[in-house]
Amino acid sequence: MALMITDECINCDVCEPECPNDAIHMGTEIYEIDPHKCTECVGHFDEPQCQQICPVECIPFNPAWRESKEELQAKFERLQAEADPKAPPKAA
Repeated sequence: MALMITDECINCDVCEPECPNDAIHMGTEIYEIDPHKCTECVGHFDEPQCQQICPVECIPFNPAWRESKEELQAKFERLQAEADPKAPPKAA
């Protein structure tokens, strides 16, 4: 599953730089997470970094975007290949 940011977001700006996939961006009123880029930090960290740092705990799993660990790993590998097509895939 990808993560999502709820309307409890206080726009504190701490989550955006923590995202290794650049999936977090400022939306119309609050920060948003692009589910096509969110891997829940699979491939990078053991736990989602945005959830760990959020002071108001407004970043739950998105129930509308369900993905298995294997799907998240495949997304991580695809994003890495798109970022640097010449680099060999990273091991998780």
